[in-house]
Amino acid sequence: MAIFSTSPLLASGQSVSSIAPTIDIRAIVRNHGSVAAVDHVSFQVQRGEFFSILGPSGAGKTSVLRIVAGFEDPDAGDVLIDGRSMLGVPPNRRPVNLVFQSYALFPHLNVFENVAFGLKMRRVPAALIDEQVRQALTMVKLVGKEGRKPAQLSGGEQQRVALARALVNKPAVVLLDEPLAALDQQLRQAMQVELKSIQEQAGLTCVCVTHHQEEAMMMSDRIAVMHQGRMWQVGTPREVYENPRTLFVSRFLGVSNELPGRVSEAAEGAALFQPADDLVPGFPVRSGPEPSAGCPATWSLRPEQLRMSRERPASGDTVLPGVIEKILFAGSETKYLVRIARETLWEARTTGNVQPPYASGDPVFLHWALGDGRVFFE
Repeated sequence: MAIFSTSPLLASGQSVSSIAPTIDIRAIVRNHGSVAAVDHVSFQVQRGEFFSILGPSGAGKTSVLRIVAGFEDPDAGDVLIDGRSMLGVPPNRRPVNLVFQSYALFPHLNVFENVAFGLKMRRVPAALIDEQVRQALTMVKLVGKEGRKPAQLSGGEQQRVALARALVNKPAVVLLDEPLAALDQQLRQAMQVELKSIQEQAGLTCVCVTHHQEEAMMMSDRIAVMHQGRMWQVGTPREVYENPRTLFVSRFLGVSNELPGRVSEAAEGAALFQPADDLVPGFPVRSGPEPSAGCPATWSLRPEQLRMSRERPASGDTVLPGVIEKILFAGSETKYLVRIARETLWEARTTGNVQPPYASGDPVFLHWALGDGRVFFE
């Protein structure tokens, strides 16, 4: 019988949303001098969920993680885990385990001893330590490497030891602080799949802090985008990527082609967008909620929504002429930087081999459907 499952069986007809959250963060505030590092942040994490806090350096995401772990106290607000307030509860008495970016393994202890360390500190019987450590090492695929020291392991193996050390204590919550940052790109991508698989297999509730967009998108059930101490949007990776609420969220999650300008002739959700650069003609857009005519705005379009052709398309798409300025080969796809105005370069992409191939200096037409792109009002 697995010892790591933390997901309760749902009663017939019971939905996940009806279950009390494992983590309930209520309007926490943390000030560093005159700077509000965490500004009235609230969110919930359900049992068995992989929840990522994503944002640039200085966004306040690590402060949130440290408050949940108990290494910092909030100046206001509350942190509840399994319905119990953690205010005043020291880190070693909280039902959480933290996996650090540096892994924080003991270099003089072997794999088995590193994983068993916390259990020994709690004076768990030796027979039970042996059983639980071996089950944890099986979970992270390190059986047979129990006697190796950290220096004899690869970066990915060290990361799995740190995860096994967290797993073996059967915490209510595993906190991950940039868990894959020390790995090279190829190993990082492989470990994204492995970490998500372990989390699902064990039914772990995970809160991960990262500034790496692809990492959060790949592993998370939900993402919170954080900036300037506040959470700007929370949702599934698809929701946040395809329907960003703010221009910052759109820019931070992936690449966006943008045009500053103004909205005119707004009526019933449709509008005409007039770019600030007079070399770019106005075009119809699906506007946001009730913009006023002449309202300053930025129009944003993902590169994958953009199509490129040598001939002007006969469809009803919106079309802009441009000239290819730079071509970037990226393996499975090719990226094209296309100048559409004096100061504006847009990114378009193609997959596979295009025959005949495009070349720098080629005139092209960029086109997209009316429903694509988003208008963000200032």
